[in-house]
Amino acid sequence: MRGFESRVSVHDALTWLTSRISPLGNQCIPVLAAGGRVLAEPVESEFAVPGFVRSMMDGFAVRAADTLGASTYNRLNFTVIGEVLPGGRFGAVVGPREAVRIMTGAPLPTGADAVLPAERVEAVDDEQIFAVDAVSPGRHVGSVGEDVQIGDRVLSAGRRLRPQDLGVLSSIGRAEVDVVARPAVRLIVTGNELLPSGSQPAGTQIVDANSPMLAELVERDGGICLFDGVTPDTPAAIRHSLTTSDADVVLVSGGSSVGKEDYAPRLLSEVGELAIHGIAMRPSSPTGMGVIGDQLVFLLPGNPVSCLCAYDMFAGRAIRGLGGRPRSWPYRRVQLPLRRKLVSAVGRVDYARVAISDGQVEPLAVSGASVLSSTSHADGFVLTEEGSEGAPAGAVVDVWMYDAQPSELE
Repeated sequence: MRGFESRVSVHDALTWLTSRISPLGNQCIPVLAAGGRVLAEPVESEFAVPGFVRSMMDGFAVRAADTLGASTYNRLNFTVIGEVLPGGRFGAVVGPREAVRIMTGAPLPTGADAVLPAERVEAVDDEQIFAVDAVSPGRHVGSVGEDVQIGDRVLSAGRRLRPQDLGVLSSIGRAEVDVVARPAVRLIVTGNELLPSGSQPAGTQIVDANSPMLAELVERDGGICLFDGVTPDTPAAIRHSLTTSDADVVLVSGGSSVGKEDYAPRLLSEVGELAIHGIAMRPSSPTGMGVIGDQLVFLLPGNPVSCLCAYDMFAGRAIRGLGGRPRSWPYRRVQLPLRRKLVSAVGRVDYARVAISDGQVEPLAVSGASVLSSTSHADGFVLTEEGSEGAPAGAVVDVWMYDAQPSELE
């Protein structure tokens, strides 16, 4: 066993990583499958929506001037000359004191310039009504291009498409849309002590907790997770997994430190480049980063909390960036006072799990990197900068909330 001779600062590690992240290429996909994807190009409309003048109410299409003076004390008589429904068309011209029964969304007949709502009408029979209110020209009428005009930019590049965005795209006649490709992420989990997820702990073996956690994080960040089960903790098996990966990003969980059986760092340096190994942070100081060809490779500690922290700090940022999403954390930030002192050490960044109680931040007493349940008990985490010894009770700190998502309108 030997320790790290030195550790790279979090700032320098992020600088190295940031220079290697740019969105992947574009792909054209059906609008119906584009929910949650990142728009690669701005979208401008080739059509006006709506493309015709339409009724915004159920009622009667009339000439507004003919309703002047109408009231419950001065009912004005109109002759009903027909009906028009959505998708239909009325072939005649509306004349003086004539009305056409019309439904919401139906095209306004020629000659009419307003819609008299049904509740402002007293019907005598199918061919005669009385107006009991006046309407002005254009009242209850939707104009051409009221929603979208020809040439309008309806969505900008970089937008993560929401359900309503798909509706807009469909409304302007788009069947397909260009989006940023989702990064493929190969997950390599090692450890001879690991049983497959779904097993029951037995003897000295433990169940793999990192693969389901990482798979969900990858999916959250827009990646496609590729995982074939636990990799045997041997140099040959790990080398094979590294050299046959068909992904944009490789996450290796376990064997990332400097112990006798921590093979991943040496193997990465042999088949690619181990650019960073050992980072001044707690937990997850054994984290490593490098490349194999065009693939970004992250060596994540096997201890679950360290694995989560390293993913949050580095790998997640890369996956989001490659997929065209904001690189910043997908957590909402709140500012709250500390209930008690938060202790750190100068020279490293601390990722401290915290709980929120009565509007105050409570640092969790459990600090072990293998105590994954502490993250489930936590509401979020606080980072202490490398030049800080922590923060005293009462100090207001930034808390990154695990469960509260930020706005995705950016």
